[in-house]
Amino acid sequence: MKFAHDTEVALTAMAALVNTEAEDPDPVTDRALFDDWLVEFPYTGVRLGTDEELASVRAVRARLRGLWEAPDRDATVALVNELLGEAGAQPYLTRHDGWDWHLHVTPPDAPLAQRVGAEAAMAVVDLVRSDDLERLRRCAGDDCDAVLVDLSRNRSRRFCDTGNCANRAHVAAYRARRATEG
Repeated sequence: MKFAHDTEVALTAMAALVNTEAEDPDPVTDRALFDDWLVEFPYTGVRLGTDEELASVRAVRARLRGLWEAPDRDATVALVNELLGEAGAQPYLTRHDGWDWHLHVTPPDAPLAQRVGAEAAMAVVDLVRSDDLERLRRCAGDDCDAVLVDLSRNRSRRFCDTGNCANRAHVAAYRARRATEG
């Protein structure tokens, strides 16, 4: 299934935000680093640029990790509903910045953490409705705890983009084959 562009963007940003937890330095602990992160994963609306805003984004990041840790669909749905409820989600269609019509669920003046949580929750709604929650995965790298969203057509993605895990796994497999051949 192909998802709407805004859903794919939100899912990708959600995984990237969760994975910042393991970065050193963590971009969600420093305003300048977070500003740089927002260039790659922009969110429309008001930005306060305060330490309190960063703390609230870190808090929502921890809750978003829970989407990968949820034991079943009901737990995922409960978390999605909490995030939408806390944000006071009121969906509306909009177009801006070269994007055609797409869905926003919070007003532009809502706190950034609420917008991040609500956009992620709405993207996960599409996964729930299409019975595609297995697209939320953990990296198959042996020593990696990163998360990923498998948006491939055949649901074959196994490795994250954060630690060169796929390349390391392929090199290890190659070396193992060579060792058994020799």
